[in-house]
Amino acid sequence: MCAFAGFYNPFQDYQKDEPRYETILEKMCEVQKHRGPDNSGVWLFEQGGLCHARLSIIDLTTGDQPMKKADAGYTFGITYNGEIYNTNELRLDLEKKGHTFSTTSDTEVILTGYMEYGPDFVKQLNGIFAFAIADPVRKRLCLFRDRSGVKPLFYTIRGDEIVFSSELKGLFAYPGITPILDKKGLNEIFSIGPARTSGCGVFKGISELFPGHMLLCSKDGFRLQCYWKLESKIHEDSYEETIEKTSFLVQDSIRRQMVSDVPICTLLSGGVDSSLVSAVCAAELKKQGKQLTTFSFDFVNNDKYFKASAFQPSRDRPFVEQMVKFLDSDHHFLECDNVTQADRLYDSVRAHDLPAMGDIDSSLLHFCSLVKQHNKVTLTGECADEIFGGYPWFHKEECFKASAFPWTMDLKPRKMLLKDDFLDYLGMDEYVQEAYQKSLAETPILLEDNPVEARRREIAFLNLRWFMQTLLNRMDRSSMYSGLEARVPFADHRIIEYVWNVPWDMKTRDGVVKNLLRQAGKGLLPDEILFRKKSPYPKTYDTNYEALLVSRVRDMAAENSSPVMEFLDKEKLEAFLISPSDYGKPWYGQLMAGPQMLAYILQINYWLETYHISIE
Repeated sequence: MCAFAGFYNPFQDYQKDEPRYETILEKMCEVQKHRGPDNSGVWLFEQGGLCHARLSIIDLTTGDQPMKKADAGYTFGITYNGEIYNTNELRLDLEKKGHTFSTTSDTEVILTGYMEYGPDFVKQLNGIFAFAIADPVRKRLCLFRDRSGVKPLFYTIRGDEIVFSSELKGLFAYPGITPILDKKGLNEIFSIGPARTSGCGVFKGISELFPGHMLLCSKDGFRLQCYWKLESKIHEDSYEETIEKTSFLVQDSIRRQMVSDVPICTLLSGGVDSSLVSAVCAAELKKQGKQLTTFSFDFVNNDKYFKASAFQPSRDRPFVEQMVKFLDSDHHFLECDNVTQADRLYDSVRAHDLPAMGDIDSSLLHFCSLVKQHNKVTLTGECADEIFGGYPWFHKEECFKASAFPWTMDLKPRKMLLKDDFLDYLGMDEYVQEAYQKSLAETPILLEDNPVEARRREIAFLNLRWFMQTLLNRMDRSSMYSGLEARVPFADHRIIEYVWNVPWDMKTRDGVVKNLLRQAGKGLLPDEILFRKKSPYPKTYDTNYEALLVSRVRDMAAENSSPVMEFLDKEKLEAFLISPSDYGKPWYGQLMAGPQMLAYILQINYWLETYHISIE
C-alpha cells in the first residue's frame, strides 16, 4: 500500500522546466508520506510526471516506484497503490508470452500486463488497486481503480491537463489548485455526509474515479470507461451448491490476501465476519508453524457504561476471549480513552481531507496507529454486512417501503442546527432525493424478480454503492494515516458478483440474518460465534465523553472566527447542547447519534479552518 500522484498534458513539455516540476512532484508525494513512509520517488517525462510514496509489503528491495520498463525503444511507467492477489498466475501467463521480470513485485506484473494486453488487462486483476500508467506508444496516460473502490484516486481536469492523487491533499500541493466549496459540496457535507456521492470529490472541480472504471487521457481528450459492473441473472445453483461455492470463495479470498513479505495480523471483534477471516488465517499460519496476531478494540470504562440496544445488543469482549482461546492467537486488547478519541477527531479530518464519521472514525484511526506498532498488514471483516444483508435496514419494513436511504431515513436531525436561510439555500430534501433516485435507476434489474425481490435488489445496490463505500473510505484513510495496510477479503469482486444474484431466501434461510455466510463457515468457528447476533463496531457509552464534546463545541461557538458558525443557528445549537442525548436513533448508520453530531460539527469547523476553504 502506498500513495501516488502526478499530472499529464499531451500538449505540454514539462521537461523544459524540469527542476520546477520535479519539486512539485516531490511536494505532492511528501504530503501523502504517511501512506508510504518507507521510500519515495519521482519520474518526469515530456508529457507528464509521476510520484510515489511507498509502504514496502511485497518485494522489499526491488519494488520501488515509479517503475519504468522499456520495450522496443519505448519506456512505459507506472505508479500504483494496492495489492494484486493473483500475481503469480498473471506472471506465469506473461512469461509464457516471452516477458521477463527483474523484480518479484506485483507492480511490474501490472505494467507488463498492460504492455502485452493494453488497458483491458485490468479485467484480469484480482485485488485492491489504483494506478496510473504512462504509455509512450499510444501517447496517453491511463488511470485505473479497483472494482469495489477500496483504493482512492482523485483527479481534476484543467483544460488539456489532468492532475491526480491518491488523496485530495496531493492535488492541493499542485500550484493553482485550491479547495473551493460550492452548493454541491455543501450538500455533500451537510445533507449526505459522512457518505459521499460516487465520483464526487466534494471540492469544486474535483472528482474521484468511479470504482470499476478507467480514465484514458490523450490528445483526443479524456475518456471515462467502465470495465466492470454488476449484472443481474437468475441464480441456478441449489442451496447446498450455493453454500459450498460461497465457502470456497470466502476462504480462497482470505488465503489469497495473506500474501505478504512481512507478518500479517487480523482485527478480531468476536463477530462472525472478523472471526471467519481470523480462523482461516490462523489455520494457514499454523501449517507454517506460525501464530496469528489479533487485535480487538474497546473503550475505557465501557464495561461500566455499556447500554445494550437493538443496534448494539452485546459487548465484544466475551466473544473475543472465546475466539482467542479457539484460535490460540497472540492477542492484544486495545482501548481508547475519551480525550484521545476527541483529540483524534482532527487527525481523522487530515486523514480524509474531509469531515468523517466523527468518533466512529477517530477511534478506528487511533486503534490502527496502535496496531501499526506491531504489524504493517492486517485483514478485516469489512463489507460482509453489505454483501450478505446483515444490517437492520435489510429487514425492517419501514426501510423497505421508504423512498429514502435506509441509513438516513429522516433528515430532521441534520436540519435542526442549521440556519433557516442556509436550509433554504441548500434544498437538502431535493438534493438527497435526486441522489437516491439516481442510484435506484442504476440498479441492475432482473425481469424475473417479483416486486419484493426487486426492492431487495435495490436496497442491496444502495448498500454496495453508498454505505460500503463510506466504510471502505473509513478503513483506508484510518489505517493508511499510520502506514497500516488494511485488506478486505469480503470485498473480492468474485464474492460480490456471486452473492449479488443469490435469492434472499438462501441468504436468510430459516429467518437467520446472513445465514448463507454462517452456513458457509460451518466447521471453521464455534457455533456461539458463528450464530452470534450482529453487534457493530464499538463506541463509547461514557457520558463524560459527551460532556467533553459539549464543552469543545461551546468553546468553538464562542469564537467569532469559527467558520462553521456561518451555517449554524446559535440558539438551536445551545438548545441541542443542553438536551439529553438520544443514543437510540442514529442520524447516520447504526452508531451516529447525539454525541456523533457534536463530533461531526467539530470536524467540519476544523476542516473549514485548517484547509482555508473558500465558499462560493
